[in-house]
Amino acid sequence: MSIFMTIPFILAFALLGCDDSSDQSLKASQNDPAKKTLYYFTWSDYGDPHILKGFEEKTGARVIVDTYSSNEELLAKIQGGVRGYDVVAPSDFMAGVMIHLGLLETLDLTQIPHASLLEKHLEGLPFDPHHHYAIPYLWGTVGIGYDATVIPSPPVSWNALWDNHYRGRISMLNDQREVFGVALRSMGYSLNTRDPQAIQQARDKLIRQKPLVKTYTSEHFDQLLVSGEVVLAHGWGGAIARAMREHPSIRYVVPQEGGTVWTDCLAVLKTSDNKLLAMAFINYLLETDVAVATSNRLLFASANRLVKARVQPAVRNNPAIYPPPSILSRMEWMKDVGPAIRVYDRAWTELKVR
Repeated sequence: MSIFMTIPFILAFALLGCDDSSDQSLKASQNDPAKKTLYYFTWSDYGDPHILKGFEEKTGARVIVDTYSSNEELLAKIQGGVRGYDVVAPSDFMAGVMIHLGLLETLDLTQIPHASLLEKHLEGLPFDPHHHYAIPYLWGTVGIGYDATVIPSPPVSWNALWDNHYRGRISMLNDQREVFGVALRSMGYSLNTRDPQAIQQARDKLIRQKPLVKTYTSEHFDQLLVSGEVVLAHGWGGAIARAMREHPSIRYVVPQEGGTVWTDCLAVLKTSDNKLLAMAFINYLLETDVAVATSNRLLFASANRLVKARVQPAVRNNPAIYPPPSILSRMEWMKDVGPAIRVYDRAWTELKVR
């Protein structure tokens, strides 16, 4: 991501009693002034001040949020030696990368009892099958948002994003793996391919598409749809659902070739100075009442399996948020591609400099 955005939320705190089973040890940690501030490094729209204020009131801690807009940006900053962050929210494949690199702390699940409430399809994921390092938080799919007043029939293929008729009115995520995933799936490849020739073919196809693309952005593409600046947007279903709420003609579709199913996880950095507080924060974000409020606001599906029945009906019944099994059966989890990531990195750079 070419732009790093930092949006701090410095919130007032009050020392109130805790009611979790782990609260005695948590309260003991609060006696150290250095442990009264939790630093949360997360996606740009995840740091809701109202949600964070609840944790502050519960623990007497202060929460400060910094944000990123791509997994690669998260990894670059942590690998670059930046210290001080406690909790991060990597997507599934990036959690696997960070585990492999030894960047994440082993979790004490006795401090995170709400991890037992995970949706069944989010349990035992290959990058961390026993949740030793990362707990799924929010999940969804990647597809195409479109304006039905301009495009009456749903785009059936990813190739709609190569339609010259919509030149300058198409947006793509500013996300290396997601963008290459679109091109790869449109050509019949897995989005996790390690085949250099397939990756180069995807690069060439994306270079051909580039003149049609108004912008590569992982932020505010929903507003580009609402304003009419774009009529086709490659994006996360939840963000498209937010556009639907503002503009009734917006629709969401997962093309016939299928795409990505994802989960953003919660994890504690090995360099955290507040590991016990960090695990309490993860547990708090997974609490059912907190998770319901989060899903109603962000319009992403919660990893907590109790949430779906309690969110607003418009959230529960929107396939952009909670996809039906027929859509999930066509999706792939993004995986760590190992050394092949260098091929993706080079191809992404070649695309962006054109």
